[in-house]
Amino acid sequence: MSFLRDLRVAFRSLARTKGLAVTVVLTLALGIGANAAIFSLVRGVLLRPLVNRDENRLIYIQQSAPGISPGEVPFSVPEIQDLRAGVKTLSSFGEFSTVGFTMIGLGEPREVRAGVVDGSYFDVVGLHPVLGRLVGPQDDGPKAAGVVVLTYRFWSTTFKSDPSVIRKAVRLGSGFGDRSATIIGVLEPSIPYPADTEIIANIVTSPHHLSATMQNGRVHHMTELFGRLATGVTLEQARAELRTIYGAMIKDHPDAYSPQAHFQIDAKLLREQITSGARTVLLVLLAASGLVFIIACSNVANLILARTVRREGELAIRAALGAGAGALRRTLLAESLILCVAGATLGVISAQPLLAVLARYASRFSVRALDLTVDSSMLWVGALLALIAAVLLAYVPHLPTANTSQTPGLTSGGVRITGSTNRRLRIFAVTQIAASFMLLAGASMLLKTLLAIQAAQTGLDTRHVLAINVPAMSYGKTPQQVVDFYKESIRRVDALPGVNKTAFGMVAPWRDAGTFGPGLQFSADGHVRPPGEEDPRAQMRVISPGFFAALGVPIVAGRDFNALDGQSKEPVVIVSETLAKRMFPNQDALNRHVFWTDPVLKFIPGFSAAPHRIIGVTADIDDEHVVPGPTLTVYSTFEEGPMFGGRLFIHTSVNPYSLVTPVTRMIRDMSAEQPVEHAATLEDIRAEVLTPDRLNTVVFGVFAAVALAIALVGVAGVLAFSVSARTREFGIRLALGSPPKRLLAGVIAEGAVMAFAGVVAGAAGGYLLARFAGSVFLDVKMPGALPVVISAFVLLAAAAIASALPAARAARIDVMQALRAD
Repeated sequence: MSFLRDLRVAFRSLARTKGLAVTVVLTLALGIGANAAIFSLVRGVLLRPLVNRDENRLIYIQQSAPGISPGEVPFSVPEIQDLRAGVKTLSSFGEFSTVGFTMIGLGEPREVRAGVVDGSYFDVVGLHPVLGRLVGPQDDGPKAAGVVVLTYRFWSTTFKSDPSVIRKAVRLGSGFGDRSATIIGVLEPSIPYPADTEIIANIVTSPHHLSATMQNGRVHHMTELFGRLATGVTLEQARAELRTIYGAMIKDHPDAYSPQAHFQIDAKLLREQITSGARTVLLVLLAASGLVFIIACSNVANLILARTVRREGELAIRAALGAGAGALRRTLLAESLILCVAGATLGVISAQPLLAVLARYASRFSVRALDLTVDSSMLWVGALLALIAAVLLAYVPHLPTANTSQTPGLTSGGVRITGSTNRRLRIFAVTQIAASFMLLAGASMLLKTLLAIQAAQTGLDTRHVLAINVPAMSYGKTPQQVVDFYKESIRRVDALPGVNKTAFGMVAPWRDAGTFGPGLQFSADGHVRPPGEEDPRAQMRVISPGFFAALGVPIVAGRDFNALDGQSKEPVVIVSETLAKRMFPNQDALNRHVFWTDPVLKFIPGFSAAPHRIIGVTADIDDEHVVPGPTLTVYSTFEEGPMFGGRLFIHTSVNPYSLVTPVTRMIRDMSAEQPVEHAATLEDIRAEVLTPDRLNTVVFGVFAAVALAIALVGVAGVLAFSVSARTREFGIRLALGSPPKRLLAGVIAEGAVMAFAGVVAGAAGGYLLARFAGSVFLDVKMPGALPVVISAFVLLAAAAIASALPAARAARIDVMQALRAD
């Protein structure tokens, strides 16, 4: 009952200081709301259980070759067969290959990203259908009928959750042929891994998967592998056995595992694997929100501390009348609880729309964020933060005791700041500045990185080149007829008004990065491979004549392809400038020869290992990285090379997007089943690829701006309170002849000293935090000197500006009023 009475008294007390109460509630709402939203995001992405059955036994098996590729290397069929035969710690395996299909039969022809799986895949990963059935053992084998399962997102968005799509027939086309298939089911909502696919089909739908080269080629890596731990087996036991079996495989097949590549195998729980890409950015985001909460609490602590000093007389009277420290502290706790509960309530309400925004941001790093929903965790996080803040605020002020009645605080209405209170005010202000500096330096580092990426010269005319996906359709056509289709398409598009040049290419720069892995091994005239090393690797690109002109890339030596090159018996190529310099140093590369030596090429029909004469050298085109680097690339004419992909590049002098409709209509007139999709300028493709970096900068920049604003308000508040408490002192100094400018400079100097102390503390704390984060997250780097210096300058300048208002007030003090103030 006594605490309820304290709450009623607290309500009446706060009602007399509405401005302070509103400021405290809004500040706490900002800190608590941001933390509740971000914790819900972290929990939903990193901690929420998967829908997969018995997920603690579901593992993802990784193969890597860090010597040749920074990422993972899929498995080949012979490797999977060896693991199936030798590993006993796993009860079952599931296979998944990512394939691009053109799908015809359900409305508009379209490109789809597909997963090709064996009959045990869905049982291993523990997923169920929401409609129809999934691919099972009965769908294995070369004589099985083709079947397709739609992913839930594809079904619900593209087909508006129409149940009638079940049992409809479609045709799936790829660069290796076409197959018919029947839609048999819709997969339950789940995390799409290892690829975000629209459909999942059985192996027979992909002719290449049934080929002898796919089945027998140990170096033909194309399949991701999942496993389920046997009963009673731990992950470490499974890892040990996998490494033992894998070591034996390397020993038995030394030609397939180059020592230079450093082939390795590992296994992770699927949930850990899925969340690994988002873990770093989300934990950094959580740390940023924690700093905002610290800043908000420090700011509010200063306000409460200043209020307590102003009501020192009231508290001293209560102490003199017999109120003990516990009763006084309970009074402050009641006020703090009211403020913090109100702030937490408002924060949780504001956190819900904030979570929706953050989820769209986080979906760039983890597909788990797409299915994020608000749950009770947001409520208890808000309640916990409110309790922490309330206790902190209740125990910040120094309480008077009974003997305080002998002090001037009982008899004087003036405001006096003790040394202890003054130190606390400044400590909280310095804490705010330190946390703000850490956020500001981090945001500056991200901004510097983003600006450097955006300013990087690509060597392409990105603004005037339109890229359109027109995938190769081989159904009922010979390879030459496919080439003729593109030739006619190029001829017709070139005739459109405003088109300067049209050409065919395999990949859209940046958007299709990684499609062909680390490249293929090759050699050249006079090249001698050092003992124990592999041949160098180059990217293979199949293009049409005019490709370099369409992209605005110069040919630095020799010539472009022409129509006669496709008819010549001697195969010819064009190479990148870096390749020419590396393979033929201080020599002319023209009329020299390069030839492919990669063993995987025997699995790709249409590829010739014969020497190819170099007829041209072009400037490097780095279509893999947004910050271009030196590239080794070999370009073949599309009349010789295999027709993978299919992209038309249109260089235009008019608005590129004005060509989308006429080009689509023109190609559809040539073939009604031809997909024509994903039209975008190279500039917009690059901007889309840079979206995660831009989002990082915006999100952390907003955090830094909010934190800076709160911190500067805190500095200004401390100085304003200091000026108010020192009114008599300033009046005396003015009366003794001190110029107002000196008072102005003195107050600004106080703010600068606090800001400088905050910057030093923030730099030390940020350095320790960055060192710790770097030891845990390998991709976290220490910020450079420039972002730190700029952040310090901005913070010091802003603190000086924030100090100007209370400083000007000190300089304008009326001497007579100041002398009568006490």
